[in-house]
Amino acid sequence: MFGQMMDYPLTISTIIDHGYATFPKKEVITYMPDGSIHRYTIADLYRRSKRLSHALVHKLGVRRGDFVGTFAWNHYMHLELYFGVPGAGAICHTINIRLASSQTEFIINNAEDACIFIDANLVQLLEPIATKLATVRSYIIMGAPENFATTLPNVIYYEDLIRDSPEDLAWESVGENEACGMCYTSGTTGLPKGVLYSHRSTCLHAIIAGLPNCCGISSADRVLVIVPQFHVMAWGLPYAAILAGSTMVMPSCLLQAEPLINMIIRENINKAGGVPTIWQNVYSMLRKNNIKTLPLKEFLVGGAAVPPNLIENFEKEFGITVIHAWGMTETSPLGAVCRLQPEHEKLSAEEKLRIQSLQGQKPPLTELRIVTEKGEIAPRDGKTVGEIEIRGAWIINSYFKTSSRENFSADGWFKTGDVGTINPEGYLQITDRAKDLIKSGGEWISSVSLEVTIMAHPLIREAAVIAIPDEVWSERPLAAVVLRDQNEPVSAHELRVFLSGSFAKYQLPDKFVFVGEIPKTSVGKFDKKKLRQLFAEGKL
Repeated sequence: MFGQMMDYPLTISTIIDHGYATFPKKEVITYMPDGSIHRYTIADLYRRSKRLSHALVHKLGVRRGDFVGTFAWNHYMHLELYFGVPGAGAICHTINIRLASSQTEFIINNAEDACIFIDANLVQLLEPIATKLATVRSYIIMGAPENFATTLPNVIYYEDLIRDSPEDLAWESVGENEACGMCYTSGTTGLPKGVLYSHRSTCLHAIIAGLPNCCGISSADRVLVIVPQFHVMAWGLPYAAILAGSTMVMPSCLLQAEPLINMIIRENINKAGGVPTIWQNVYSMLRKNNIKTLPLKEFLVGGAAVPPNLIENFEKEFGITVIHAWGMTETSPLGAVCRLQPEHEKLSAEEKLRIQSLQGQKPPLTELRIVTEKGEIAPRDGKTVGEIEIRGAWIINSYFKTSSRENFSADGWFKTGDVGTINPEGYLQITDRAKDLIKSGGEWISSVSLEVTIMAHPLIREAAVIAIPDEVWSERPLAAVVLRDQNEPVSAHELRVFLSGSFAKYQLPDKFVFVGEIPKTSVGKFDKKKLRQLFAEGKL
């Protein structure tokens, strides 16, 4: 017997409809590249998204199921695309602006984007490859200054596009399992792969993300969305914030520590989200400028492990809680969030920090498991290591335009390529990427564990560890290290002594290379592929 409830589709339009009906006066604030500040309400966002949706269909000829590319920073127009494109029955394809031009060309052609909405200050990245983009019919320029010029063909200006469009038409009627958005992986191990999100998966992700044990977003919050909108749909934060009625602040391209701190203070920001590098820089700037207090209460951090000393320093010096999270493009991205539970309050500060340094517990509507090298499901003992597999309501089932099942288990779980453990309380700990593990003399060494511990040294800013060939042991660890201050050097011997309290002798790096900067991927992670290449070329 079926239940007697309404069949109410979970679509992107229901998110913005709810925001408009319940929180119409809440603000969306953008700090624009030219230094101006744009402010408007969720009601304005709703109306302009409607006009955009109409213009896509009736002016640009976008059809249901077409891909509409975005090549832009975080701002209100990009946010309108998050709602206007799916509202027209099309698919919002956010393109990573930090990829190599060859990868960008591949992504746009693979997606067959019908048109691309692009920030005026980014046109120089697409101009050299525009003639190779076979399906793109027009480029819509956002935020163009006076006397703007570009060699891109078939240019339309964003405000001209939506100016005369009505705002009272109905959204396109779509099924909840139809696609609403797409992001590509960063392509660190090959060509980028498309991940196609559905209306249903995105809505469920947004609902769960706002829960207190996850991102914990409510109408009382003022959220700074630092994570780029082209990176897994800004971790879904814009959708969650609209559902919750949060005030939202978008920093456009102003991602340096100083402007971010100014935004946090000026806009009374209490929550934010961004990668570890951002928060390392913010902490250094706070110390440099002798800033003692911030309105910020907590921030979500993902993309890489956060050094425990950074978690501790933010807590002790500023009363700011660091919320560790883990996820991937393929997981929309929420896969785990680390919050202390009430039973942890009785623990010592050191014990709490140990928990906060983990990647966290799975959110509702998902499942996690660890699979060992032997193909066995590992016990939740916090010790047995294996590949992390996940399934759930917003987890990828297949990649775009491929039938390959190499990333999926025989029973349908997604094989993440991350290696880790799960403890009896369900807390996940990432110990490495499978491809970054170091096998020395038959023993595994975790590069991530070494990196996090090295970065706990007060004189070290960043550290990345890679495997280098060794005639005796097959592989040995090499650590590339960035000092906090070039005037305060530290020796390789001192670092080995520092590490020796946490690692066996065979696990310690044979070589420490002091560099000015560690190369990063397009999403801000350490680019170990590039480090290995530099070592092979004798440049490291």
